[in-house]
Amino acid sequence: MKQLLVLGAGTAGTMVVNKLRPLLDADEWKITIVDQHETHYYQPGFLFIPFGMYSKNDVVKPKRDFIPPGVELIMSPVEVIEPEHNRVRLVKEGRYLNYDFLVIATGARTHPEQTPGLQEHEWNRSIYDFYTIEGALALARHLRTWQGGRLVVNVVENPIKCPVAPLEFLMLADWFFHEQGIRDRVELIYATPLSGAFTKPIASKHLGDILVQKGIQVEPEFLVMEVDPDAKKLVSYDEREVGYDLLVTVPLNMGDELIARSGLGDELNYVPVNKHTFLSPKYANIFALGDAAGVPTSKAGSVAHFAVDCFAENFERYIDGLEMLPTFDGHANCFIESGFGKGLLIDFNYEVEPLPGRYPLPGVGPFTLLQESEMNHWGKMMFRWMYWNILLKGQPLPLPARMSMSGKWRQ
Repeated sequence: MKQLLVLGAGTAGTMVVNKLRPLLDADEWKITIVDQHETHYYQPGFLFIPFGMYSKNDVVKPKRDFIPPGVELIMSPVEVIEPEHNRVRLVKEGRYLNYDFLVIATGARTHPEQTPGLQEHEWNRSIYDFYTIEGALALARHLRTWQGGRLVVNVVENPIKCPVAPLEFLMLADWFFHEQGIRDRVELIYATPLSGAFTKPIASKHLGDILVQKGIQVEPEFLVMEVDPDAKKLVSYDEREVGYDLLVTVPLNMGDELIARSGLGDELNYVPVNKHTFLSPKYANIFALGDAAGVPTSKAGSVAHFAVDCFAENFERYIDGLEMLPTFDGHANCFIESGFGKGLLIDFNYEVEPLPGRYPLPGVGPFTLLQESEMNHWGKMMFRWMYWNILLKGQPLPLPARMSMSGKWRQ
């Protein structure tokens, strides 16, 4: 019997076993998925917790609830992948698992300890994050009684999970502090290593002034060297300083340390793979999906969804001895909360930057691209139900995995 082993029961790993179980003959294929944590987190929901829009119960469910019948789930950390021997060694009982094909879906995590001064955020009452459940809950408690000052959101380095989340946080903060009646006592600053809030020309043309309209200052090309938690300031490599009263940080994102231990990753522990097929260039039976994959597109749930859809069909070809097709085009779409019950939507891929228009139906939408609307906000809010009930379970959505130009306006 052939063995398909999936490492990681997060978004990508869970979707891939749900997609492949019906496609692979159960008499010929055993599918095993390994993870060390029992809880599945709806990570896009972390953004809403600091503002009281979601609670912890809205973003957590047991991982076992989403693993389909016929798939073995093993709960254990993985010590190392041994690709030369087609096996992995588990921490639990030192057990070995052999595989014919391996899918790495071990995700990405924040590493505040990589930036001097940020590691203190676990006890420092002026430094918080919202990329972890613990950070989001602690920030929610802090914002309940915060009376204003200079709030700085900073991104240490790209790539990060959900690249638009820091912008969303700032725009939701603008709305939140208006609702609290203290917006005039809050200064909002975005310190980003990028050249601006929106770096693609067309998106910048349509959305470039949205932060200005909301009174949010951008500190561009700010590559943070260290944080001084005592003086409450960020220091960049070019010696610029940004002071804060409250720092909301997006620390360095890196792939799982398992990837480094196994010699399979780049400098950030992401697995280099073909950007269209997710196949390792070094090992013909290893793939990486989701945030673990070192491909030049967003690390976001929509990308994992579109990628898994493309991968499932391609994997069927591959195990039948056919060449994999370059089916995944880097497709991503992201709802962007802009506050006051409105949102934005962007849709793009490796080759095509975000364009204005309507999505997903030409001329109808119901979602507008690169334009604020209440419908876009509700699209973002409805996504949580879709995530738990449709996407994780591998059920089909009436959306093409590859990007469509229908309904988009060329500039």
